[in-house]
Amino acid sequence: MLICQRPQGKQLAGLWEFPGGKLEAGETPEACLIRELKEELGISVTQACLAPFVFASHSYESFHLLMPLFLCRRWDGFVTAHEHEALAWVKPDKLLDYPMPPADAPLVAYLRDLI
Repeated sequence: MLICQRPQGKQLAGLWEFPGGKLEAGETPEACLIRELKEELGISVTQACLAPFVFASHSYESFHLLMPLFLCRRWDGFVTAHEHEALAWVKPDKLLDYPMPPADAPLVAYLRDLI
C-alpha cells in the first residue's frame, strides 16, 4: 500500500495518509482521485484502473468526512512526492506502524484483513 506523510505546516502534519483529496464542485470521487494522484504523485490513472473498496465515515469537530478508498491496479509514470514530506510502500500488516489521522484508522483494518 502507498501511504504519504503530511508535510510540515499543514493540519495533521507528520501523520501518514492515503493519497487523494477533496472533491471539487461537480466532480465524481473517481475524477477527484485521478486529478489528485496527478497533482500529488505525478502519475496518470484511468477510471477503469480504479476499484472501489470500502469507505470511512468520521466526524471531526467542525465537519464530517466521508472518505472512499479505491484500489488502483495500474498507472502511468513514476510515483513521486510532489506535495508530501515522504512516501512509503507498506505491507497491509505493517500499516499500524505508521501514525494516521483518525479518519484513516478504520480503513487500515479492512486492508489488513482483506488484502
